[in-house]
Amino acid sequence: MQIQGQTALVTGGASGLGEATARELARLGAKVVVLDRNQALAEKVAAEIGGVACACDITDTASVNAALDQAEGAVGQARILMNVAGIGGAKRLVGKDGSPAPLEDFARVVGVNLVGSYNMSRLFAARCAKLDPLEGGERGVMVFTASVAAFDGQIGQQAYSASKGGLVGMTLPMARDLAQHGIRVCTVAPGLFATPLLLELPEAVQQSLAASIPFPPRLGKPSEFAELACHIVTNGHLNGEVIRLDGALRMAPR
Repeated sequence: MQIQGQTALVTGGASGLGEATARELARLGAKVVVLDRNQALAEKVAAEIGGVACACDITDTASVNAALDQAEGAVGQARILMNVAGIGGAKRLVGKDGSPAPLEDFARVVGVNLVGSYNMSRLFAARCAKLDPLEGGERGVMVFTASVAAFDGQIGQQAYSASKGGLVGMTLPMARDLAQHGIRVCTVAPGLFATPLLLELPEAVQQSLAASIPFPPRLGKPSEFAELACHIVTNGHLNGEVIRLDGALRMAPR
C-alpha cells in the first residue's frame, strides 16, 4: 500500500516511538491522526506535522470509538493503524519481604499492552473491512509494537514480557483472520531504543546498555523503528510476521 494520501492512526503518537512513527508517516504524505491519552502532547505533535490529535484510551471502547469517529470526520477513514501505545513495569514475583507481587500490577500492564492493543485493532478492523479494496484487494495494514522482552524477558518482567509475548502470539492468527478482508498484520519487536524514558537514565547506564548491543553498539534510533513500520505498510507481501529490530541483542537475565 502506498502511504501517500492515506489516513494513518498512531496510538501513543505523542512521544517516543509513536511520535517518530507519526512524523515519518507525515513525511511520506499520510494524513496522520495522533492518538494519545496526553491530549496536550498529541496536539503539539499534530500541529508540527500537520496532523490531527485525538484523545484516546485504547483500553476503553467508548474512547476508541469516539476517537475513530473524530478522525474519520476530520481526515477520512483510516487504512493504516500503528499500535505503539504501551506501558512498562517490573516487579519480582516474590518481593524482598517475601510478599507476592500485586496482581493489580500484572493486570494493568497486560490490560494496556495486550488487551488495549487488541481493542484498538478490532474496532479499527471492523471499519477498515467495509472500505473499498485498493489494487490487489488490499484494504488496510496494522502494525503492533512488541519487544525483545517477548523472547528474552528479564527478571521482574513477567507482566511486560507476557503482554508483548501476547502480541507476538496474536500476529499470525490475526493476519489469517483478516486475510479475507484484505487487511495485513505485522509486529515489530524493538530492542533498546533512545526513547524519552530510557534517556532519563544516567549517562553511564545508557552507555552500558548500548555496549550490550553487538552491532551497532548504540541505542536504536526512534526513526529506525518508524522507517521499518512504514516499510511494512508499503511492502505488500509482509504479513503475519514478527520482526526483531535490535542490533542482534539478546537480553541477559538482569
